[in-house]
Amino acid sequence: MATKQKKPDAKVPLKLRLKAWWEGYDTDDIKKRLSERTGKPEMDFSDEPKAERPKELSAENLDPWDAATVDIAQYIWGKGFCGPGGPDYIVSLSKLLALSPEMSMLQIGAGLGGPSRVLVDRFGVWITGFEESEMLVDKGRKLAKMAGLEKKAQLEQYVPEGFEGFDRKYDRALAKEALFTIEDKSNMIAKIEEKLKPGGLFLMTEYVIGSDAVLGKDKYKEWVVGERRHPYPVLADELVDLLKKHHLQVRVSEDISMQYVDMINQAWAGADEVAAKLAKREDGTMMIQTLMREAEFWTRRKKLLETGDLKLWRIVANKKSGGPSMMSDW
Repeated sequence: MATKQKKPDAKVPLKLRLKAWWEGYDTDDIKKRLSERTGKPEMDFSDEPKAERPKELSAENLDPWDAATVDIAQYIWGKGFCGPGGPDYIVSLSKLLALSPEMSMLQIGAGLGGPSRVLVDRFGVWITGFEESEMLVDKGRKLAKMAGLEKKAQLEQYVPEGFEGFDRKYDRALAKEALFTIEDKSNMIAKIEEKLKPGGLFLMTEYVIGSDAVLGKDKYKEWVVGERRHPYPVLADELVDLLKKHHLQVRVSEDISMQYVDMINQAWAGADEVAAKLAKREDGTMMIQTLMREAEFWTRRKKLLETGDLKLWRIVANKKSGGPSMMSDW
């Protein structure tokens, strides 16, 4: 009896796999749908580059950023950026700060320094950025030197846990998605307020949870496990209360989640073109693996933002000119 030959599995283009993630389908669902449509066996992804899970953090591997991930971030978000929000967004976001060349600014979560260099270039402000990742600081300093801005847009590496404080006063402070991975937010806000000059402004954009019920959801738990650093998001009201506790007056408190989701979608819309460029590199297979891992990372975040379980909150607060406030002032 002749042996019945198995039909060869069809290949699944990388573009389709990225699109599948973006539209909320998992790999098994895509295999099944395409198998039914084409009459071919369910597709085998074994020879496709796989999005390997990042290594577990340990004493020897505390930095979740490596050179490949930094490169992919800049392919997606733009040179000097490792997350949503390009130059136009950063300038628009910071307009209420009324920045000028006479001012100094403190930034928490500086990343590669792209946002700070944009603000230095546009407003002439002097910025010291603090970033947890040694890899991002090293890469960011090189970018600042190339731009001739190493003095006006400085980057410093720091460890939030047990942080003793900043060594000088600042006119302005900025924290861009930086506090949600800090467990003791009260201590960090206190350190910022301490070095903010009277009348100074503090702008933050921050991940917050939609409700306490979110903490028990499976999707939220998956997101926590997949983050680069363990997240500790709180309710928006809790964040506002912490600012008030440390003598800061909240002037703006608003949900900008949908604008943020739009920026994520726009950036990742060109992921297939990025993949095509990467494929031509000598290390193309490894870089595409990193691209796929980043696609999964941002898909998890985006899904929670779309459901409202996670939100991106914008807050502008100021330090009163007359010193610490009395409770009757609030």
